[in-house]
Amino acid sequence: MSDSAIQTFEQELKRLESRLDELVDVCQQLKDENRSLKQRQDTLMSERANLLQKNEQVRARVEAMIGRLKAMEAGG
Repeated sequence: MSDSAIQTFEQELKRLESRLDELVDVCQQLKDENRSLKQRQDTLMSERANLLQKNEQVRARVEAMIGRLKAMEAGG
């Protein structure tokens, strides 16, 4: 192999190594972002469950109030 071919091969190898390093960095960034998004999703799901529970409690209280008002109206 000529010196020129070896030099070209080495340059290409360095370019590929550099690209591979960039891809590894991107992969790590995506893993970090994915972990963060999963944590956020868990938090939002928990908040949603709490809000649904509170909504159900409020709905039941409002229905009970309506029932009492109707009973007062019918009795009065």
